[in-house]
Amino acid sequence: MTPSTTDPLDWIRAQLHRAPDRLGVETDLGRRYTYADLEDEAARFAQLLNEHGVARGDRVLVQIEKCVESLTLYLGCLRLGAVFVPVNTANTPAELQYFANDAQPTLAILRPDDAPGAQALRDVHSIRATATLAAQHGGSLGAALASANRYPDPGPMDGQLLGSLIYTSGTTGRSKGAMLTRANIASNGVALASAWHFTASDVVVHVLPMFHVHGLFAALSTTLAAGASLRFENQFDVTRTIEHFSRSTVFMGVPTHYTRLLQSPLLTRDATRSMRLFVSGSAPLLVETHERFERQTGHVILERYGMTETLMNTSNPYAGERRAGTVGMPLPGVHIRLAKADEAEPIGEIHIKGPNVCAGYWQDAEKTQAAWTADGWFKSGDLGSIDERGYVSIVGRAKDLIISGGYNVYPKEIETELDALPGVLESAVFGVMHPDFGEGVTAAVVPQSGAVLEEAQLLTALSTVLAKYKCPKRILVLSELPRNTMGKVQKNLLRKTYEHLYARS
Repeated sequence: MTPSTTDPLDWIRAQLHRAPDRLGVETDLGRRYTYADLEDEAARFAQLLNEHGVARGDRVLVQIEKCVESLTLYLGCLRLGAVFVPVNTANTPAELQYFANDAQPTLAILRPDDAPGAQALRDVHSIRATATLAAQHGGSLGAALASANRYPDPGPMDGQLLGSLIYTSGTTGRSKGAMLTRANIASNGVALASAWHFTASDVVVHVLPMFHVHGLFAALSTTLAAGASLRFENQFDVTRTIEHFSRSTVFMGVPTHYTRLLQSPLLTRDATRSMRLFVSGSAPLLVETHERFERQTGHVILERYGMTETLMNTSNPYAGERRAGTVGMPLPGVHIRLAKADEAEPIGEIHIKGPNVCAGYWQDAEKTQAAWTADGWFKSGDLGSIDERGYVSIVGRAKDLIISGGYNVYPKEIETELDALPGVLESAVFGVMHPDFGEGVTAAVVPQSGAVLEEAQLLTALSTVLAKYKCPKRILVLSELPRNTMGKVQKNLLRKTYEHLYARS
């Protein structure tokens, strides 16, 4: 029986009816939660939230370390009808204050060590209380859990009620709160479970953070929708992750996870024999990584494409060719189109429509209107192409398009050629103001271990495969590229760092 696509709580209800004793989560601390345990703890969290003044529709701001309690707290918010607002644990108190001022939460839940700094949050007039939470029922909220009553099952809820408010990464300015409805969350979980052939027998190695849509929705929702189970790790550790592969079936990670796994001699075909699926997302996966992983393990990584505002949009096929360098085809119910200034151009901005697309930006009608077309499509800001078989390829962000000497230059094309050169581990191409060309095509490269890269040699090599206007004016050799917590290269920081690179002396 297919679970409801309007409410994620139906996945838990279905398991309580069919198999309440089925294992739902096994933690890195050896704790085991059946589906009945998950439901019970979620019900108690819902009651505690209610006692702290949280009602249906209220926001709950959460900045805590990843633990199984962060999962059941999220489920507790859904049970109460509250809106889960997770915040990156790396965010500073000043950044947390921004999110609090914007989201106007009723309750803020922090790490125990952050409790002294909670006083500043009380200046936000909406916050009625603060609490703390940590693993193994730590913190004030965790300590009260055992004696808490169970909040009753609310029954069916309107799918258009907000389930979560997720703030964008803010690489182009202040973060915006994407309003994800319960129907957004549920429909995407069901679509992924179907596309990736999930069953109740699956065991997912979960090493992703719970403040990002990859870990909170792509991994968690897909697992719950199928009644499968999680091996829930507080953080990514190469050795522990590979050890889990021998008794698991699915791994979801970011490209950085895969490059680090490939550095371990423990990653072998034998170590991954019981695995059936490896998924990558949140940042582009290098073709070299894709091919090397297949050679070393025999598994072909499945790359997909998602966004904070839309959850998952496309996926390479489970049964079929998983094309390296592409993100596959639209998921069932999701529609993709390319907006082009010239129909003869193969590249355009990706527009998205479907049940996965968020309801807009929190308390920002102007940015919401700007991000949607008049006929209801979400403007992703990503530039892409679609081949004759329907495979989507991402060539970069619209904001990353470089206009040099009047020519459009797409960074992805240059990065592909740079990454193929001997000794280059990875690259990033970006535009910097140039007195003659408007923008100067600029590249940053990271050498492979032990390799020595020379700018002149790299430029010469590119000149044989790229038109002159596409060739970088400069190639900078760096020890690493700046990234956010999900491994996405922050080109805005590169542009800022080298903004005066071509200034006239």
